[in-house]
Amino acid sequence: MPRRARLSLPNVPLHIIQRGNNRQACFFADDDYRFYLDWLREHAARTGCRVHAWVLMTNHVHLLVSADQPEASGALMKALGQRYVQYINRTYRRSGTLWEGRFRSCLTQEESYLLSCQRYIELNPVRANLVAHPADYRWSSYRANAEGESDTLLTPHPLYDALGTDAASRQAAYRELFRHELEPGLVDEIRRATNGNFALGNEGFAAQVTAALGRRAVPGKSGRPRRMQEPESGDLFGG
Repeated sequence: MPRRARLSLPNVPLHIIQRGNNRQACFFADDDYRFYLDWLREHAARTGCRVHAWVLMTNHVHLLVSADQPEASGALMKALGQRYVQYINRTYRRSGTLWEGRFRSCLTQEESYLLSCQRYIELNPVRANLVAHPADYRWSSYRANAEGESDTLLTPHPLYDALGTDAASRQAAYRELFRHELEPGLVDEIRRATNGNFALGNEGFAAQVTAALGRRAVPGKSGRPRRMQEPESGDLFGG
């Protein structure tokens, strides 16, 4: 059975997860994290991708990326994944695959879901019980987004920039978003969309994605399929 084509559109943020094969570790030492981030920065620039948030866990990676070209995210992950696997195999004298296969992803509606998705990404170490607060975890974008730590990998999304009139006010507003944990229903929604390669957003956003790509952007329903309706006018994708 052929694989579903990945949903990807220009300038629409994409939440990406890539896991270690059989959920085994893909980072073993501090240098591994550093090299991965250096190469992520390099290949993001080469492929025209903008990274808004990231976290490196022991056995998987989360990224929030947008790009001018729909194929750019795939090119980024392919180049980065191959280079990192070569480094790991050479360094640890191993062979074979490191990653689980194709990375998983979902298009993310900016207005309603983008900042929630950033929180989801940066709260991963807390949900995994590795730390009590995202600021305590070294390998994520939280310290840059919330505390102003230098991170040349990041390109803030316009919705992040709109949180305040200067860096200090933006960071304070962003920290305020983390005073409460994400609702379990929202966590499940993000996971379903990412694991299933669906659109993360409201019905109007899903309809626009479906119309733009000519294929289903939400999980199918049992029973006889109904005729697709045209989405309402208006651009829900943002800039």
